[in-house]
Amino acid sequence: MSRIVTLTMNPAIDIATRVDKVIPTDKMRCATPRYDPGGGGINVARTVGELGVEVKAVFPAGGPHGRLLEQLVRDTGVPPVPVQMAESTRESLSVTETASGEQYRFVFPGPRLTDPEQHRCLAEVERAALGADYLVASGTLPPGASADFYQILTDLVADLGVRVVLDTSGNALRSVRRGVHLVKPSVRELGDYAGHPLSDRAEQLAQARGLITAGMTEIVLLSLGAAGALVVTRESHEWFAPIQARVRSGIGAGDAMVGGVVVGLARGYELSESVRLGIAAATAALATTGTGPGRHEHIAQLYRQQPRDNDHAADLDDVARPAATQLREGSPR
Repeated sequence: MSRIVTLTMNPAIDIATRVDKVIPTDKMRCATPRYDPGGGGINVARTVGELGVEVKAVFPAGGPHGRLLEQLVRDTGVPPVPVQMAESTRESLSVTETASGEQYRFVFPGPRLTDPEQHRCLAEVERAALGADYLVASGTLPPGASADFYQILTDLVADLGVRVVLDTSGNALRSVRRGVHLVKPSVRELGDYAGHPLSDRAEQLAQARGLITAGMTEIVLLSLGAAGALVVTRESHEWFAPIQARVRSGIGAGDAMVGGVVVGLARGYELSESVRLGIAAATAALATTGTGPGRHEHIAQLYRQQPRDNDHAADLDDVARPAATQLREGSPR
């Protein structure tokens, strides 16, 4: 039984490389590329696995790229649950310019999912989520997917007693109306939802609480980027300071935050401590290359060093999963 199940409807193989300077026309000789399994839910699952909680990752996969994606997920120690589709899994490319430290991201459109393929994804999620505590649905929807897919998903697992954590944006977020336990937009995504930028904390808080009073969700975790995070419930709200850290890659940091938060919730931590664990996981991910999660030792260190008004910090020394760690370290890239 997996305590946490993730769903990635638009996964990708993330290719990361470096070049001295990005210039037009000329050939740019890049460093040896790194290949990682990518997409919101898969990134979340990698952090969950790193923190020692049982997890499965459900995702559609097609063609040779789909077979590679399945193997890359397996190599991380996360059990993959691929759903076969006709079109090939997409790739994404990030190039870091070493001269400036700037990172350029090239994101390709995903394959089109047919109605039967979407139904198979829902069926696999239903099977995988039996007995689970949380389902994390993360990322964009692929071409062909119904805009209300995440609402259909939430209604489906509600009868199983599984709490849904949702991290999406645009029409996929606008089409969700009820039943979500926690939603995690960025401040830009919440501004897009509202139809205007949210320029100050009062506006951010009002818009977040509006999602709760409308019945969409019980908790809003608003990612503020370098300004930290704001967590809002019906009765309260709390701002969390960021942890200052050197950034090697920003890809997947938001997914790592979701992974840390849902691990805390699954372990029974208070909401505030779950958010601190999420911030620690996101910060640790910033220090890695590609889309890899931070190491559990680094996450634990960052979690413990955050300021708090009480002594409710959990002991994270037992969160390692040695077998998965050894498998990942021995896997080719």
